Amino acid sequence: MKAQSAIQSEFDLIRRYFAGLTRSREDVSLGIGDDAALLNVPPGMELVVSIDTLVEGVHFFPDVSPAALGHKVLAVNLSDLAAMGAEPAWITLALTLPKVDESWLTQFSRGFEALAGRHGVALVGGDTTRGPLSITVQAHGWVPAGAALRRGGARDGDELYVTGTLGDAALYLASRNFNLSEQRLFDSLRERLERPQPRVEAGLALRGIASSAIDISDGLIADLGHILAASGMGATISLDRIPLSMEMAQWQRKSGDWQTVLAGGDDYELCFSADRSQGKEITRISEELDLPISCIGMIESQSGLRITQPDGKLWSAPDRGFDHFSGESRFSMEGQNGET
Repeated sequence: MKAQSAIQSEFDLIRRYFAGLTRSREDVSLGIGDDAALLNVPPGMELVVSIDTLVEGVHFFPDVSPAALGHKVLAVNLSDLAAMGAEPAWITLALTLPKVDESWLTQFSRGFEALAGRHGVALVGGDTTRGPLSITVQAHGWVPAGAALRRGGARDGDELYVTGTLGDAALYLASRNFNLSEQRLFDSLRERLERPQPRVEAGLALRGIASSAIDISDGLIADLGHILAASGMGATISLDRIPLSMEMAQWQRKSGDWQTVLAGGDDYELCFSADRSQGKEITRISEELDLPISCIGMIESQSGLRITQPDGKLWSAPDRGFDHFSGESRFSMEGQNGET
């Protein structure tokens, strides 16, 4: 890619901004520099592969910090590996850029590399091209053969759990449409939207314990629905057991809004089921990782998802979560009157 800078090729761009990501690993026979990478999957392991694309105006605001964007584009892929109980190993990166902006690339690569370094993953390939800003990451990891967490293993009587708290990212996103004084009340939640933390360690710890798992990207209702469909089961969850941050709890009491909590999306927490006998082990994992893990309900043989209010009455969900092809965008700048 040629542009108004000293960058002469896509390989020059990769060397200059992503050299730190090409760290050596014993399982990489050949990384960046040839037509393809040569990788060694350890004996007895299965390869786990995930790919996600983030597009400006669809998945992130045009004015987002490049460092935060570098973090998030990798985090959403590592979250998929976490939901499978996989250990991350390698990544590839495809950048479509409107132009070569060296300041933007420096910040983006720093955010990307910081998270990659934390999880020990190596960049083994990629591509750059010119066009509207979009970023694609493919993440590769492994699990012992037959040990991957999957959506289809939930059983009647299993308990349902979620990690962390729900609704924070969606609340910050919604707050950009509030008046400025209201919006500032929720600025502390900005990191939850822009720098989600993939629950890789939790996913690894849950191998052999969880009967099914998924990461929550499109909202609890939608993603739990995938577990129920794949498992041929139903479930009941209780609103008073849904874990909320202080800010989200304050907003929910004031507004009565459960929609943002349950269908807002961008949580990147894990939702999983487990046999009742695993309760003590799940508590141990929670304490060891210093990560809240909350039981929110139960898997049932009766199909469908039932959501109970504190008074025992059923709550009716008006929306099932984010759909990329619904014609709406969560990240359009139109109508946004908050500051970033």
